[in-house]
Amino acid sequence: MPDAGPDRATARKAIALLTGAAGFTEHRPPPSPLPPDGPLGWAGYDAARERASARTGEEESVLYGTGVVGDRACVLLSFEFGFLGGSLGRQTGDRLAAAYELALARRLPLVALVATGGSRMQEGMIALTQLQRVAAASVRLRAAGLPQIAVVRDPTTGGGWATVGAGADVVLALPGAQVGFAGSRVRPPDADPYAYSAEGQFEAGQVDAVVPADELTAAVTHWLRALGPHEDLPAAPVPRALSVAGAPVPRALSAGGTESAAGAGTGAGAGTGAGAAKGSGAGTGSGAGTPSAADSGPAVPLPETGREAVARARDPRRPRAEAYLADYFAVRLPLHGDRSGSTDPGLLCGFGLRGDGQPVAYVAQCGTPTRPAGYRAAARTIRLADRLGVPVLTLVDTPGAANDAEAERAGAGAAIADTFAAVAAARVPVTTLVIGEGGSGGALALAAPDNTHVTVDSYFSVIAPELAAAILKRPPSKTGATADQLRLRPQDLVDLGFARSIVG
Repeated sequence: MPDAGPDRATARKAIALLTGAAGFTEHRPPPSPLPPDGPLGWAGYDAARERASARTGEEESVLYGTGVVGDRACVLLSFEFGFLGGSLGRQTGDRLAAAYELALARRLPLVALVATGGSRMQEGMIALTQLQRVAAASVRLRAAGLPQIAVVRDPTTGGGWATVGAGADVVLALPGAQVGFAGSRVRPPDADPYAYSAEGQFEAGQVDAVVPADELTAAVTHWLRALGPHEDLPAAPVPRALSVAGAPVPRALSAGGTESAAGAGTGAGAGTGAGAAKGSGAGTGSGAGTPSAADSGPAVPLPETGREAVARARDPRRPRAEAYLADYFAVRLPLHGDRSGSTDPGLLCGFGLRGDGQPVAYVAQCGTPTRPAGYRAAARTIRLADRLGVPVLTLVDTPGAANDAEAERAGAGAAIADTFAAVAAARVPVTTLVIGEGGSGGALALAAPDNTHVTVDSYFSVIAPELAAAILKRPPSKTGATADQLRLRPQDLVDLGFARSIVG
């Protein structure tokens, strides 16, 4: 096993980085000695353990206990890479299982500081089966509604990545860390090293944020505040509208009846923002925590026609999701990727803290066609929030689900179905605000039944007016009239019972 490099923090230094002066109380499992030279009788194993202990001052490759990060109590476990490469043996499994059980008994979140080369070959299958122990302990913690955060250090590979690391609810990584199931000595010789880096895993949607060491304490503190555990949180307040009042109607769906979709899905914030950046992802908003204006009625005129409603929703000057999230939250903590190797920059999701400290999970479309990876990320976010008792806010704004061949190959139908199911199964309250285009089922998948609100510059329709006119074999000059027939205006959506209120 490789020794710890000079730039690798020890297990205790990694804990101290988070806890600071608050300190750390170490726990130990009951003694359970190994037979001489371990379960396989591997010649020289005892001597190797003794050398590792003398070099690091540790009894095993993992230590665990309780501590305080920021103002949040938690259970911390930390890997000592200098002890046989942070590998997992039976006694490592004892400590890992005990850490999870301690979190369960005290109803505390678990923070894992991971640096491991994987299972310990000198213990053979006994070492490998520790992964099953860790998975079972993690499942018990998950069932109890307790969050798990992993900070992956350099290196995090093998079974340690595939259980303690990638199995956590939130995965943060230190810059430049080697992260991947295949370690450097077992991967193909021509493999791209970037794919096995923290940054590469972030790009592939397997890591939620790459966080510099000096920002780690603040990031973990925010995540602990957001994830809880919580009890009986209220529903997410409806965001206040950020509509552009008095904006002239663009050429799209103009009085002539013809329509151009040139403005669809464009404008500041579409598919961009803090949720797509490496780092802690914490964003601030000057209006965060402002009370909802949902029940005060629209302050700007409602669209008189369906064509005007669609034009307003497609106005490139209209505020997009990024602006709404910045206004709604004091702190944002993005979740990144679908955990299946893909991301969708047109969908932002994560958890946030409002000005009064209330945590809310969010899923926000950015005005672009939502891709399968976006729906999978949305379902992941909603299910995590539901398990942790955190209310959900969804912002709907898409012309529809992506319909290109690549989207079909990536499982668009299954991803949309899974998002419908996540919303339907949620036990926590889900609040929806339609802030722009509500394009058919691709938008409806994120809408909360009986708790959807709409802005004055939004619309929702079973099908886009252009497509409806084409299906009905109507000339382009009839697109505007078709939009009127579809009854897609905000006031129509309230009259039809789909929306509860108009915010604006």
